[in-house]
Amino acid sequence: MATDTLKSTTGASGASAVRRLLLDNGALTALIALVIAMTALSGDFLTTDNLLNIGVQAAVVAILAFGSTFVIVSAGIDLSVGSVAALSATVLAWMATSEGVPVWIAVILSVAVGIACGLVNGFMVAYGKLPSFIATLAMLSVGRGLSLVISQGSPIAFPSSVSHLGDTLGGWLPVPVLVMVAMGLITAVILGRTYIGRSMYAIGGNEEAARLSGLRVKKQQLAIYALSGLFAAAAGIVLASRLSSAQPQAAQGYELDAIAAVVIGGASLAGGTGKASGTLIGALILAVLRNGLNLLSVSAFWQQVVIGVVIALAVLLDTVRRKAGATPVAAGSGTPGGKGKQAATYILAAVVAAAIVGGMSFIHNDSSSSASKKVGLSLSTLNNPFFVQIKSGAQQEAKKLGVDLTVTDAQNDASQQANQLQNFTSSGLGSIIVNPVDSDAAGPAVRSANKAGIPVVGVDRGVNKADTAALVASDNIAGGKLGAKAMAEKLGGKGKIVILQGLAGTSASRERGAGFAEGLKDYPGIKVVARQPADFDRTKGLDVMTNLLQAHPDIQGVFAENDEMALGAVKALGSKAGKSVSVIGFDGEPDGLKAVANGTMYASVAQQPKELGRIAVENALKAAEGKKVDKTVMVPVKVVTKENVAGFGG
Repeated sequence: MATDTLKSTTGASGASAVRRLLLDNGALTALIALVIAMTALSGDFLTTDNLLNIGVQAAVVAILAFGSTFVIVSAGIDLSVGSVAALSATVLAWMATSEGVPVWIAVILSVAVGIACGLVNGFMVAYGKLPSFIATLAMLSVGRGLSLVISQGSPIAFPSSVSHLGDTLGGWLPVPVLVMVAMGLITAVILGRTYIGRSMYAIGGNEEAARLSGLRVKKQQLAIYALSGLFAAAAGIVLASRLSSAQPQAAQGYELDAIAAVVIGGASLAGGTGKASGTLIGALILAVLRNGLNLLSVSAFWQQVVIGVVIALAVLLDTVRRKAGATPVAAGSGTPGGKGKQAATYILAAVVAAAIVGGMSFIHNDSSSSASKKVGLSLSTLNNPFFVQIKSGAQQEAKKLGVDLTVTDAQNDASQQANQLQNFTSSGLGSIIVNPVDSDAAGPAVRSANKAGIPVVGVDRGVNKADTAALVASDNIAGGKLGAKAMAEKLGGKGKIVILQGLAGTSASRERGAGFAEGLKDYPGIKVVARQPADFDRTKGLDVMTNLLQAHPDIQGVFAENDEMALGAVKALGSKAGKSVSVIGFDGEPDGLKAVANGTMYASVAQQPKELGRIAVENALKAAEGKKVDKTVMVPVKVVTKENVAGFGG
């Protein structure tokens, strides 16, 4: 039965001994090298606040990854952990707030939901004979869908008594780090000291041999996936505590980070190997990478490339290690004192790293100059031309004013944005600009910046339960009302229309939809025959509109909550667009304005995104220099049609 440690079958000395040490502790070596490199490259990396930030940012992925370790060691895969985490947190918040269930019962129920999801996965794998990839992929969709159904696509405030899990002890030690360590110790005990842990290695090594040896493989698989669901529920609760709200779209893509952490930590996707310490190191490597690349102002797009390369190198290292002559050791065996040698290796590595890093820190003694000229901008996404235009306007103004502007992309992930804002805070920037993924979820991170004395400027969307020096925004609700008025005037107050909604759970989608619905109240002759989400995406707008036309071929109008979806709808409508069907978008992005000019779109509710970015940087610099700024700066919203598009500057 294979275990998680690999030992050489031959002795080594001198250079070969060092080589063997590096090969057998590849993840640890990589982590040390990363810490040293980031310390050398950024004077903001090696600070107590930033190192604690890294721990907090690694916590959720690490907890998910601990649960995934059980599955991967047993030669399975669990793609549902991110969705299960979001569902568990949503159930807790919904039970405790909307249904009035006592918080402690809500916590138990949310954990039970995680375990139940895991049991369903295990049942489909063990008794349904489905590949684990397919079974958990189905649960990924089911879990996310149920989370959206329960929350109706909107974040739910988290109970304050549970939100303390996202706080600190003694004002400095983050509770998420303590939870991560506790879950890691539990994982280590389960893997190394229990019957089910030994069963995982046996099943992963050779499932048929394990069955023939008398192991109840099916029941063990049920337990393995249930454990993964339990850890996912714990991760979801910690994540929601950090954000002070349960986000139905939370932890999207985290299942891939969890798998990456396990693989980087030395586990094999073929099963039979893996350990808790390796998984923790893998999660820390991912967190150090993201943190360091943020501090170095590396593009969010290149960050994804770098992380992908690191994962590939981790797997390559595992292959090299195996070819170098390392062989699996039977469970429970190993050389006497092996555990002591491993502990000694970790202690030695920590001492060496501390010594080198301590020396590197002297390189950055002069890091306090011109702090007010350093500004961080966290955008909700750069996968949308509207926000790319905000970035462009901000960068142009920064260049004009001599501001060192760092731009990050939260990829519509509230927790990733919280990490980015924490990184900005620990970097000691002069000011921060934030375009929140969600106004409530950004609150805790902005409050941390408030405590550090760093002024924060909101752009396009406000931040709730935190102080902002200024809000530079257009009114999404007012824009929605203008869209409704334009549609009614175009249709003469009568007609059937469909609405393409944005990404569920985002404040922009909620506010634009609410404004449009409010505006339509004045025009009872207009009937909304369908509302469907297309996630602010042009391709999804095309697909959803194509489907809606099958059921409603006689519509006269389409309102899309952004121009990208509107352009997808135009493509689906074909020759109908601009003739028998009027399409109205939102944002005033370049492609949308071109469609308005050529008549395929009737109008776009334009927000002048470049102007938003420009004014945000201007106010952020004023706030950093202690100058007075207006609390609210409103950038006019206007309906752009073919008649006035030529004079609209964006």
